[in-house]
Amino acid sequence: MSTDRYVSPLSERYASKEMQYIFSPDKKFRTWRRLWIALAETEKELGLPITDEQIEELKEHKDDINYEVAREREKVVRHDVMSHVYAYGQQCPKAKGIIHLGATSCYVGDNTDIIIMAEALEIVRKKLLNVIAELAAFADGYKALPTLAFTHFQPAQPTTVGKRATLWMQEFMMDLEDLVYVKDSLKLLGSKGTTGTQASFLELFEGDQEKIDKIDLMIAEKMGFKACYPVSGQTYSRKVDTRVVNVLAGIAASAHKFSNDIRLLQHLKEVEEPFEKTQIGSSAMAYKRNPMRSERIASLSRYVMADALNPAITSAAQWFERTLDDSANKRLSVPEGFLAVDGILDLCLNVVDGLVVYPKVIEKRLMSELPFMATENIMMDAVKAGGDRQELHEKIRELSMEAGRNVKEKGLDNNLLELIAADPAFNLSEEELKKTMDPSRYTGRAAVQVDAFLKDSVSPLLEANKEVLGMSAEINV
Repeated sequence: MSTDRYVSPLSERYASKEMQYIFSPDKKFRTWRRLWIALAETEKELGLPITDEQIEELKEHKDDINYEVAREREKVVRHDVMSHVYAYGQQCPKAKGIIHLGATSCYVGDNTDIIIMAEALEIVRKKLLNVIAELAAFADGYKALPTLAFTHFQPAQPTTVGKRATLWMQEFMMDLEDLVYVKDSLKLLGSKGTTGTQASFLELFEGDQEKIDKIDLMIAEKMGFKACYPVSGQTYSRKVDTRVVNVLAGIAASAHKFSNDIRLLQHLKEVEEPFEKTQIGSSAMAYKRNPMRSERIASLSRYVMADALNPAITSAAQWFERTLDDSANKRLSVPEGFLAVDGILDLCLNVVDGLVVYPKVIEKRLMSELPFMATENIMMDAVKAGGDRQELHEKIRELSMEAGRNVKEKGLDNNLLELIAADPAFNLSEEELKKTMDPSRYTGRAAVQVDAFLKDSVSPLLEANKEVLGMSAEINV
C-alpha cells in the first residue's frame, strides 16, 4: 500500500468492499459499455443499418476494458468519454463506426450515475433492514425491563429498555420508507442528445417521430428500468441527486441519534456497545471502555448530513440545459455520501448485535429516583388512609425538597420514604411505602406498546424482506 499520498479513509477504514466496487472505475466503465450495447441494439431494432456481427463484437469486449489505451488517449483529447469510445473501437474494429451513435457524453455518464445510485441504494436498503431486525430482537428481549427515562436528560417517568429501542427503530423505518420511494422513482436519462431535444435522432431516423418516441423506453428496459425522465436538458435534473443524498442524510441523522443515546447510556454504565477482549480504550487510562463505534457513527453521520448541501447547491446552480460545475462536486458528494452511510450502517449493525445491558445498574439508578416518582401513588394511599389531599401534597413537596438536598448537598442516599414514614400525617409505615416501589407499576403501557409495534409495524416489514436478513458486520479498525 502506498504511504506517500492521500488515501480516503472511507475506502481504507469505513466502507465495505461491496459499496466500494459500486463506485469503482471498473463498475463505471463496464456500465458505459453496456449502455453503448443497449443503444446499438435499440438503433438496430428500429431500423438503422447495424449488424448482428457488430453487436456481438461489442458484447465480446464489454468486460475486458483496455484501460491503458483509454488513459493514453485521454492525455491527447482531454475527454474521458471519447477516450473510451476510442479504446472500445480499437477492440471492436467492425463496430467502431456505430459506437455512441447519436449520443452525447451524458448518455453514458448520467445513465451510469442513475444505475449506480440505484444499486447503491439497494445495498443501503438491505443493511437498513438488518439494523431494524436486530433492533427488533433487542426491543423484544428487553420490552419489560424498567429503566429510568429522561427528558432534558433529567430523570423522568420510567420507561423500558425495549421501548426506548423502538424509538430508534421507528426513525430507521421512516428512512426506509423514504429510501424505497426515492429508489422506485429513479428513471434513466435515456438518449436525448446535447440539449435534450433528440435532434441527432431526428436526423438519424429521417424525422420518424414514432421510432424516436420508442428509443428511451427500449434503452431503459434493456438496462433494467421501467422509464426515462420525460424531459431533460443535456443531463437529468440534478434535483435527483438532491433527493438521493437527502435519503442518506436522513439515515445519518437517525444513526446519530441512536449513537448519542448509546454513548450517554454507556456513560451511565447501563448499556454498552461491544468491547473486544484485546481492545484498548485509552493510551493513558487502561481501565477505560470508550464507545468508539458509537462515536464513529456520530462522526460519519455529521459528515453525511453536511454533505447533503452539495447536491442541493449544485442543483440550484445549474444554468439552462447544462453547465459543468456539477461534475467535480458530484464525483465527490454522491459516492462519499454512500460510502459513509455504508460504513455507518455496518457500525450500527455491529453495535446493536453486541449491545450489553446491565440490569443491576439500571435498577439501582431507577430505584434511587423512584421515590420521587411514586409520590402521587403514595399520596393517594395516604388519602385512602384518611389524610387530606391538599395538606399531604404540600408535605410531600417539602419532604421531597429535603430528600433532594440530602442527595445533592450531603451525598446521601434518597431517604424520602423514611421521611414520609416518620410523618404521622401520612399514616403509612415504611414497609407499606416500599410496596409502592415496584418499578413495573410506573412504566405505563411501554411493554404493550413494544409488542404492538413489533407485531403491527415491524414483523410484516421483516417478513416481506426476509430474504435479505441475517447479515452481520465486522468493522475494519
